[in-house]
Amino acid sequence: MDRWVSTDKGRHLRGRSSRNTAPELALRRELHRRGLRFRLHVSLGRGCNPDLVLPRHRLAVWVDGCFWHGHKSHTWTPRTGPNVALWEAKIDANRARDARALELASAAGWTGVRVWECEIKADVSAAADLVSSRTGAR
Repeated sequence: MDRWVSTDKGRHLRGRSSRNTAPELALRRELHRRGLRFRLHVSLGRGCNPDLVLPRHRLAVWVDGCFWHGHKSHTWTPRTGPNVALWEAKIDANRARDARALELASAAGWTGVRVWECEIKADVSAAADLVSSRTGAR
């Protein structure tokens, strides 16, 4: 099957924003509180669009949703229904795109950091520590 089939169970996924998500906003607030300044949604090149960049530190940060980016520790990819193969292909493509984006950032002289949505929800301070540790600031 190569066409998505609309289902009641998946209806809530339509129209989800990819920018300014709650985890992203929480991380941005914490980084700003710590004095780290950043710019939002700056393209570092074709296919390399981090959620925020810290230009002073040449640091690119992506906040990845666990569902959309296939977080290994708790992947919720549908296992039943008419779209299973399409979901698997989509998540795999997202993972491949994420890896390419990190490579592109590195080639452009930026350090890339990926932070999982679940890490931010569990402890935003620890997630900010991860980002801060890459800047040399605390």
